[in-house]
Amino acid sequence: MSKIDSIPERFRIAETDDWLVNHRINSALPGYLMISSKIFTNDLAELSAGALAELGPLLAKSQAALKSGLGAERVYFGRYGHTPGYPIHFHVIPLYGWVEELFWNDARYRILEAFADGPGETATDGAEMTLFVWREFCERPDPPPIQGPSVSEVIELLRNTIWRIA
Repeated sequence: MSKIDSIPERFRIAETDDWLVNHRINSALPGYLMISSKIFTNDLAELSAGALAELGPLLAKSQAALKSGLGAERVYFGRYGHTPGYPIHFHVIPLYGWVEELFWNDARYRILEAFADGPGETATDGAEMTLFVWREFCERPDPPPIQGPSVSEVIELLRNTIWRIA
């Protein structure tokens, strides 16, 4: 049994022939999704043309659902691949205004400003926000309070909307 087969049904949102979309199991951030290949490989080049053709629309539908259905201001996509035993998968991270506000109000993260050599194009970047989401909403035993619907409510909403977005 692969690790994606062991994802509990309560976290599963959608499925195609080649991909599984689920809420990240250990994330308290509503809408943090994982899109995982059903084929065990860690290399895009090893996926079939059909699997690759399904991936783009899945990413687009996920982004549209998070933005229009949940009010995410930005949606980050990432592929990291550090955990052995998982097939290729993509992190889909919604950034809500309240998450960014928590980031700016947390003095611990101001240390990141010391790593910049000059003013950036924006006040923060995706790497810093991803770090914040991972540390605060995925790794902490007591994550910050959320605003809006809960993880379980978001899963149900996404089950009912992700495939209806053209």
